[in-house]
Amino acid sequence: MSIPAAEKIQAKNTGRHDIMKKDLGVVQAVYPMPVLMVAAYDENEKVNVMNVAWGQICDEDKIILFIGEGKKTWLNIKASRAFTVALADEAHMDAADFFGIASGNKINDKFERTGYTAVKSDKVHAPVIEEFPVVMECELLDILDTEYVSGIVGRIVNVKAEEAVLSDNGKGL
Repeated sequence: MSIPAAEKIQAKNTGRHDIMKKDLGVVQAVYPMPVLMVAAYDENEKVNVMNVAWGQICDEDKIILFIGEGKKTWLNIKASRAFTVALADEAHMDAADFFGIASGNKINDKFERTGYTAVKSDKVHAPVIEEFPVVMECELLDILDTEYVSGIVGRIVNVKAEEAVLSDNGKGL
């Protein structure tokens, strides 16, 4: 006869009732937070990149990025209806940090200042930043704008990755 799951958990945790959790207040408790580099073209085909701390895959082929309305990248994605999302690696943290601190609304040559290279995606109308090892090429599906959240929902059309970050069989990350 098998023991129901709840009884198994209770049996496993017997004697742990004296362990207390400490109140931390409000913190971003999902770790590690990804370093997502979101890129889009403006109306003049100029590259804009921002560091988005809050984003998540939300279906097999969809991603949601929580970007405030009015950000340069938000405006570009809304107009161009496409974007890329690259995963920053440790070797490129200085630029990733700069992309997160500097505002494209205030610094006209933000991307150019890094010396990084962008090429046009062959899947969507958006730039691919060559220095980042993994990139998702996305089409805009929806813009969420409520009292509490502003988000960009995209369909992932393709993922490109440098061979060095792939698993041994060359198929996965």
